[in-house]
Amino acid sequence: MQGNYDEAFRAELRDLMRWRRDVRRFRTDPIEAAVLNRCLSAFSLAPSVGLSEPWRVISVESAEARAAAIANYQSANAAALSGYSDEKAELYATLKLSGMQEAPVHLAVYCDEVTAKGSGLGAGSMPETRAYSVVGAITLFWLAARAEGLGLGWVSILDPDKLAVDLGTPPDWRLIGYLCVGWPEAETDTPELERAGWEARDASLWLERR
Repeated sequence: MQGNYDEAFRAELRDLMRWRRDVRRFRTDPIEAAVLNRCLSAFSLAPSVGLSEPWRVISVESAEARAAAIANYQSANAAALSGYSDEKAELYATLKLSGMQEAPVHLAVYCDEVTAKGSGLGAGSMPETRAYSVVGAITLFWLAARAEGLGLGWVSILDPDKLAVDLGTPPDWRLIGYLCVGWPEAETDTPELERAGWEARDASLWLERR
């Protein structure tokens, strides 16, 4: 029966989630359009509040737009570094926090916060659920990309207002994620920040009962 999955499938699914990593070290090889389109089709399968499907995906392709995004990151990264001191600053300076220079595909993913689709169902009291819907869609895209052998890096060290100007996005679109997509240099099931000694993953399950 469709929708029933055996233990082997559940193990592979857990493996897929475990091997999903935030990738910052890419090969520059191009991605075939058919492969990328299969991954992007995950957006059409994602849940969204009120079936509003508020995600808006921009493929950042021109040399001018990419240069602006990279300069944006470099400026924001320098500002972030200045917020640390001593050993933390020294470690931060060694981290590779973006694969923007090498990744063949750049996607800026926005939330349309005034979309008429869905007629506002479920978003009246919690309008932020539209943004949550976009995050959920990105997660499905991320897993689909990993299943194809691709890596994805989510760049959050950016000035979203400056990026909106450079990309010419509508004022009611909110930046959710700037994604770099490409073939990873190497595969690992351990987060790079953990390997670098920045932070350790907490494997415990946080659950409160009320």
